[in-house]
Amino acid sequence: MILEMKVPSPGESITEVEIAEWLVSDGDYVEKDQAIAEVDSDKATLELPAEESGIITLKAEVGDAVAVGAVVCLIDTSASKPEGAAKSEEKSEEKKPETKAAEKPAETKSEKTSYATGTASPAAKKIIAERELDPSAIKGTGKDGRITKEDAVKAVPSMGTPTGGSRGESRTKLSMLRRKVAERLVAAKNETAMLTTFNEVDMSAIFALRSEYKEDFKNKHGVGLGFMSFFTKAVIRALQLFPSVNSMIDGKEMITYDFCDISIAVSGPKGLMVPVIRNAENLSFRGVESEVKRLAIRAREGEITVDEMTGGTFTITNGGVFGSMLSTPIINPPQSAILGMHNIVERPIARDGAIAIAPIMYVALSYDHRIIDGKESVGFLVAIKEALENPEELLMDNNVKKALEM
Repeated sequence: MILEMKVPSPGESITEVEIAEWLVSDGDYVEKDQAIAEVDSDKATLELPAEESGIITLKAEVGDAVAVGAVVCLIDTSASKPEGAAKSEEKSEEKKPETKAAEKPAETKSEKTSYATGTASPAAKKIIAERELDPSAIKGTGKDGRITKEDAVKAVPSMGTPTGGSRGESRTKLSMLRRKVAERLVAAKNETAMLTTFNEVDMSAIFALRSEYKEDFKNKHGVGLGFMSFFTKAVIRALQLFPSVNSMIDGKEMITYDFCDISIAVSGPKGLMVPVIRNAENLSFRGVESEVKRLAIRAREGEITVDEMTGGTFTITNGGVFGSMLSTPIINPPQSAILGMHNIVERPIARDGAIAIAPIMYVALSYDHRIIDGKESVGFLVAIKEALENPEELLMDNNVKKALEM
């Protein structure tokens, strides 16, 4: 029996995927539930498992865009699992030179044409003329050393005195996920009235709390007491004070949410991913840290699902882990605002009428000015600054041990 394997729907609104990699070869015997391919959607990379055991015939190539529901391979379920396949393959490889050595493919008319070394093909000549290239500087890779169209396309025009160094380049096709991220970023710039407001945060109070409790916190809960839980808690408080920041535009209407689904930007192997912490307002410091760790691991190991990245009412991104001092983060549509964290650097500040050295982080809030006014955006960021500089009172209700579940 021949089983047609079709592309399953990886999530709502996704109509097409791209074959990122075949994990098996045409003609291989596959086991049921064995991962046979990786497919890219515009939201995530997913594994495609074999629906039955049998001999597989591939019907799509790496890089092909395939519609959801289309056939990508056939599995002959009546075929029995071959024995000693490895040995037979080795023998067949040894015999190949003997049986194939005498066989030569028939030459086409174009292949019989003789070109002098360095002579350009008609298509290459046109490109060379258009780009005003020097044919003598182009190395031909075609038959008899002729310059092919591809050689002419890849040739770099002379730009001053040759240095003798490498001037190579490479081309890599963007994954579907990366292309979708690019589309969304451009859309965010073109379709929103995006502005950014900045502030600075004295992280001394958080440093002191983490220094005192982080070891006990980790020993009890199995996760570290990081900065993300403090920032998430501060964001939730600010969203409740300024609900317009927790809103989205839908046509001629503004939707405001009474819950806080916080998207956390994570750099994964396939590019930027933004998993969501659902109802973060109901989580404790331990709950936030546990969820951040779980989602980050899944994203970096390529196991994150579309559902885990769908939705979100506000995004936090941390460029500080890469050393960024300041940036203007781009809104994650259809959301209306995003908070950018940056690196923490000891800087001189004025405190109680004197100069002091303190760990300072610059923070940035990019927002859609169509529904968020300057008063709300500045007030929102100030509320975050106040909470982070006085976390014991504003985030922990003056009971640190209870807040940390110690």
